[in-house]
Amino acid sequence: METPTQTAVKGGLMKKRRKAWSLSTGENLAGWLFVSPMLIGVCVLVLIPIIATIVLSFADWNFVQGWDGINWVGIGNFKKLLHDDQFIRSVRNNFLFLFTVPIYMLISMVLAVIIDRHVYLKSYFKVAYFMPYISSIVAVAVVWQVLFQPSYGPINEVLKALGFSHPPMWIADPNYALISIMMIVVWTSIGFNMIIYIAGLQAIPKDLYEAADIDGADGWTKFRRITFPLLSPTSFFLLVTGVISTFKVFDIIAVMTQGGPIGSTSLMVWYLYDTAFVNLKVGYASSIAAVLFLFVLLITFGQWLAQKRWVNY
Repeated sequence: METPTQTAVKGGLMKKRRKAWSLSTGENLAGWLFVSPMLIGVCVLVLIPIIATIVLSFADWNFVQGWDGINWVGIGNFKKLLHDDQFIRSVRNNFLFLFTVPIYMLISMVLAVIIDRHVYLKSYFKVAYFMPYISSIVAVAVVWQVLFQPSYGPINEVLKALGFSHPPMWIADPNYALISIMMIVVWTSIGFNMIIYIAGLQAIPKDLYEAADIDGADGWTKFRRITFPLLSPTSFFLLVTGVISTFKVFDIIAVMTQGGPIGSTSLMVWYLYDTAFVNLKVGYASSIAAVLFLFVLLITFGQWLAQKRWVNY
């Protein structure tokens, strides 16, 4: 038989457990209520479209025909992609576009080091270089269309003054159109990458540079032995995000070239858009999106594996 004291103690423990359980339940419920809008948004706007795209990639469907017009073709769309010259050209252009990433990363790193260490009015230069990144892509495209104008554009006028009798036609020439778009993307991307690099430079301990000065290290040695290795996490972040962004380039193509001339600037996202919303081949466009997703996934996974060899945390 339990004594009254033991019964009272047990009753108190049970009340504490119920109170703790109700408090924990209330906290969990409040937490789920706070994150539920984000979870619903992710499910509706991200997960469901991804699943729908993968499912529709196995179908031949024009959404104008309604759900009754779906014709399941299995991997037929993917087989068709292997023999689609326009798709193969878009893939090739996309991989050529990847070269913009190391170019603007290198320029951004050099500018960040110069501005952070050797320039007064740092805020002015940060804003000046960052402006193209936050500017409207339509405004940027209009400015560069004027600059690249073959007959009276400023760039060709300067080249003629320097002795080039037949300067390039730039975006009107299939041989130079993609290079022209890459130049614009490099120009607009420098500012963002430079700001991130400056933040990375300011996180490097000053004691390391002071110790290097005591040892008599010159500027190049300090950059090679201190700055570059300690900026490797920043470089890795910019490399991953930059490579992913090259596979999402659409707006500058849509405004300036629409994939032309003769498909020389057609990238995968533009070809996907043209297939889905111009030609209304939703199933075939979904297979392009699935291949695009696979490319991004494999390249990002490869970067994560390779970063163990060169990134210093």
